[in-house]
Amino acid sequence: MSAVPQCQPSYTACFAVHAAVDPSVLPRVLAVFARRGLVPTTIHSTVCGAGDEGIQIDLQMAGVDDELTVRLAESLRQIVGVSCVLTADKRNALIA
Repeated sequence: MSAVPQCQPSYTACFAVHAAVDPSVLPRVLAVFARRGLVPTTIHSTVCGAGDEGIQIDLQMAGVDDELTVRLAESLRQIVGVSCVLTADKRNALIA
C-alpha cells in the first residue's frame, strides 16, 4: 500500500498600486511592508500614463494570509498620492 502525498498550499498575495509620480511614493509603499518586518517577494514599478503622470507598483508577498492581505491593502490605500490599490492572490499546491 503506497502513501498518498499530502499537498501543502502556497499562498502569494499580489498588490497593484497606482499613484502619482512622486519621489516619496515608492519608499512609503515599501514602508507598509517594512513596518511589519516583511520583505516583498517581487517588486516592479513603471512610470506610465500620458505625460508620465502615474506610477504603477506591482508587489507580491509570499506566505501571507487573507487577513494580512486586507490590512496591507488598507494601509497602502491611505498613502498620500496613491489613487488605487488592487489585490489578487495566487494559490499553488505543493506536494510535500
